[in-house]
Amino acid sequence: MKFVLALLITAFAALSVFGQAPTLRIVTEVPNLPSELYYGNIKVKPLRLRPGTNTPITINDADFFVNQQYVDFLNRFPDQSGFNFWVNEIGSCNGNTACIDGQRNNVSGAFFLSIEFQETGYLVERLYKVSYGDAPATSTLGGQHQLSVPIVRRSEFLPDTLLMSNGVIVGQNGWQTVLENNKVAFANDFVARSRFTTAYPNSLTAAQFVDALNANAGNPLSAAERTQLINDLTNSIKTRAQVVRAVAEDQDLAGAEKNKAFVLMQYLGYLRRDPNAGQDTDYTGYEFWLQKLNSHGGDFHAAEMVRSFIVSGEYLNRF
Repeated sequence: MKFVLALLITAFAALSVFGQAPTLRIVTEVPNLPSELYYGNIKVKPLRLRPGTNTPITINDADFFVNQQYVDFLNRFPDQSGFNFWVNEIGSCNGNTACIDGQRNNVSGAFFLSIEFQETGYLVERLYKVSYGDAPATSTLGGQHQLSVPIVRRSEFLPDTLLMSNGVIVGQNGWQTVLENNKVAFANDFVARSRFTTAYPNSLTAAQFVDALNANAGNPLSAAERTQLINDLTNSIKTRAQVVRAVAEDQDLAGAEKNKAFVLMQYLGYLRRDPNAGQDTDYTGYEFWLQKLNSHGGDFHAAEMVRSFIVSGEYLNRF
């Protein structure tokens, strides 16, 4: 999708105490995807116009909205067939507002549930959990207390997901091979990092290694699965990287972690920040949405979670 961009500076930062004027700077998170322009600390928003017209393009437009889901959740521009499919899902409402709202929720939620995200971004989240467990956090929901939250931070999640998803477009010829090669390369790199080798020195026995991973993951392995991984590691049938991946890909873990990861991605994807960053100083908001999603059995429609994020002022203010 091609846009004609005309930069419109909507706000200016005040002069500093030293009299130095703010400077323009370009922030690029993901190579080959749209960058953002700042004047000092003030974001400069583009005025996007339909080619040959004075009609602005906004996040309320189906084509721009769909394009943004690819960027935020799959870290790539859309392939034409996928783009057409999702735009048509919204377009099928023929202007009915209630229908459009529902379809936008469906479309956006589908990106988290897609094979592409489940096998890339969600797998990255689980690899961190398996390796390092959960992180302690604070919430004031119902009174101040501690809770366990996903340990991965956006500064880690984004670059690692880019490695895992590099070149993967589900549906294109050979995507399974590209994905598998990425998984192998990423797992090998992951266990070679100093953080991992410090947490898991080579002095650990195979049983100690597997048990530590299993405990971090919430004990998803059956007794038979645990024994098999220990034997495979002992007999060099599997490497450490393969064992870590095997635990991370365990379906019991994937099911147990799904709601936590879904809520996490609302912050990492829509708001492009950690749950306790920006206007949030702790995990109160995260816990609120997790409780709501859990109470509705993981149904993000009933929980009104996706809708709440995509109509929030923080999300809309990005555009």
